[in-house]
Amino acid sequence: MIIDLRTIQPGSRTFEYVLEKNWWRSEEFENQILALDTPLAVSLRLYTAGDKIVLEGRMNGGIQVRCDRCLQPYHRDLNAAFHVFLAFPSPESEVAEVELLDEDMEVNFIRGEEIDVDEIVREQVYLSLPMKLLCSEDCKGLCPRCGADLNKGACQCRREVGHPGFSKLKNLKIQE
Repeated sequence: MIIDLRTIQPGSRTFEYVLEKNWWRSEEFENQILALDTPLAVSLRLYTAGDKIVLEGRMNGGIQVRCDRCLQPYHRDLNAAFHVFLAFPSPESEVAEVELLDEDMEVNFIRGEEIDVDEIVREQVYLSLPMKLLCSEDCKGLCPRCGADLNKGACQCRREVGHPGFSKLKNLKIQE
């Protein structure tokens, strides 16, 4: 969804729309987010604050993600609020390299009079996810040797006793 920023001045505008399940595109084969399970409802409010434009939003829906331990896909509810600050870059920053300050790290710099809100929502979906995605707290993951899913049952690998870092010492012959 493209929003013309000239329509925001001087007050605020609200937008509500729904992103259908086919909206999400997985950019990489190894992407953790596989698809949208349900349509993603997005509500936005844009208003000016000084020389910046503030975008407040909320999104609700469901996504299909891959578990970090067992690699199986599972459903995850998505209910997140976000705030994004938008600003036009200063004219001197286009001429030379400028060091970004701490407050600049919280701002998205925009060019032109329009913004693509879909890209901001996509970024916020990623930012709303936890560091480690688990299908359940007691997920056993995969066997490090054969790759079997340990949630479905034990694998047939022969288990060796002891730490694998010391396995070479088992064959060590000591002569006196």
